Amino acid sequence: MTAKAKIGFIGVGMMGHGMAKNLVQKGFGTRVLGNRNRKPVDDLVALGAVESRHPADVAAGSDIVFICVTGSPQVEAIVYGDNGLMSGARQGLIVVDCSTSEPDSSARIHKDLASKGTVFVDAPLARTPKEAEEGRLNVMVGAESGAFATIRPAIETFAENIFHVGGPGAGHKTKLINNFIAMGHAALIAEALIAGAKAGVDLENFFKVVSVGGANSGIFQMIVSKALQGDYRGLQFGLSLAQKDLRYYTHMTESLDLPGFLGEAVHQSFVQAAALGFGSKMVGSLIEAQEKVTGVRIRKQ
Repeated sequence: MTAKAKIGFIGVGMMGHGMAKNLVQKGFGTRVLGNRNRKPVDDLVALGAVESRHPADVAAGSDIVFICVTGSPQVEAIVYGDNGLMSGARQGLIVVDCSTSEPDSSARIHKDLASKGTVFVDAPLARTPKEAEEGRLNVMVGAESGAFATIRPAIETFAENIFHVGGPGAGHKTKLINNFIAMGHAALIAEALIAGAKAGVDLENFFKVVSVGGANSGIFQMIVSKALQGDYRGLQFGLSLAQKDLRYYTHMTESLDLPGFLGEAVHQSFVQAAALGFGSKMVGSLIEAQEKVTGVRIRKQ
């Protein structure tokens, strides 16, 4: 299949809009699923995309269908719901889930779609909506080699780095482990900053020390450089979404009969922050949650 493959796109939200825009602008005939938020749909239609009424309609007019939604419940609704992808599945269709989903759910969908000759690929994303708009996402693809070769030209329109990490299921497993590491950094950073503030450490100097040492990380730079200025949005990833990904990670380790002490601890730090009212904010608001619990502030008021 070449760059003339017909593309379907379901989920044109913060990440999906930029991905679909790049597909349209780089020559792929693209149909999108309409939703209640009309702005991204109308924008894509103005660029040349075609709007479809339901997932089965998207499938009928596409060779490859991308899904980019919140998580497994939403993916399952798109696949199994009324006029879902399952009812439009056929021999030769490829469905690519770019959401961060539960591996067990993805395995079930893969098996069910295969019964109709449709290939299901997991291809979760890294980076932010900014890189999605710029066509510079990182993508972790779990697929057989033939399916990977088929979908790669389309993925190249919105990705800077494409990793074929293994067969079906490997993409979502890789993403969950990656996010555990990243969100583990965030949880450690939030707790460390509060400890530093309580101990009377100059946090501006602390930032400089860490920045040139082994404890430095991209997550540290994104969160702390902004947080010390009162901005907790340095890492553009929603706290509630991270909480969901960590829940999926702990489910995965439990299903593998692995101990997951740190995974549970990191997950619960996000659960606590959400319970305190910060779920709708960015991951950096873990610091705000710690401030609320301890009464310690990292900046002088």
